Amino acid sequence: MDFPALTFTEAQLMGWLAPIFWPFLRILGVFSAAPLLSARSVPVRTRIGVAFVMAVCLQPALPAPITLSLNSPQALGAVVQQLAIGLAIGLAARIVFAAIEMAGEIVGLQMGLNFAGFFDPGTGSQTSTVGRFYGNATMLLFIVMNGHLLLLQAVAASFTTFPVGDGSWAALRALRLHELGALVFTYGLGIALPLIALLLFVNVVMGIISRIAPQMNVFAIGFPLTLSVGLIGIAVMLPMLDEPVQRLMQRLADLYGI
Repeated sequence: MDFPALTFTEAQLMGWLAPIFWPFLRILGVFSAAPLLSARSVPVRTRIGVAFVMAVCLQPALPAPITLSLNSPQALGAVVQQLAIGLAIGLAARIVFAAIEMAGEIVGLQMGLNFAGFFDPGTGSQTSTVGRFYGNATMLLFIVMNGHLLLLQAVAASFTTFPVGDGSWAALRALRLHELGALVFTYGLGIALPLIALLLFVNVVMGIISRIAPQMNVFAIGFPLTLSVGLIGIAVMLPMLDEPVQRLMQRLADLYGI
């Protein structure tokens, strides 16, 4: 008995794959730049697998995608567009971590701890102990405040705001990443400003003491005192770190209309 051959056209194939393929590319771009999953300690296979699972789960809630021919130039442009939008969303989420880590770098510089830098294998960069501590605290706050869920909501909302294959790069212009970069310096300096003022006051006091009592070795007591005051200031300011993290996450949510 002869069975009929199973045949399908390219349009049918793209009709089956398009609802998952385009979200998969965008989510994979997010996971390549966003915090947590973009770390070197996370294998590439894990990112691909998680991105595929997320694309399958988000597919029912997304608008119907367009169908493009695999041989058309529009298909290649759509692939590049999805990866670029995903990377832009991931970089926007990384702003939260970059601002807090910059505050830690500034505080560590004022405390005299920047000489105790080390190589971070997770990011592949040189960082200080205070900056790495602030980064780890931000990572925990990001998870506790459901930042990872907010990131997935941003990806889902981006398909409505920036549809697939619209033929333009207006999505990247609408993200305004150059304006988000200013938040790193604004929030980083704002978070570190109380500790900067506190350590500046300690240095001024030490300078007055050195003028009043020249025989006192200020350098022998200056570093332990600055270090102790800085650690106390970090312990006092650490419970207040959730407010700037929440504000940065709200800026991210407002950007995608969540």
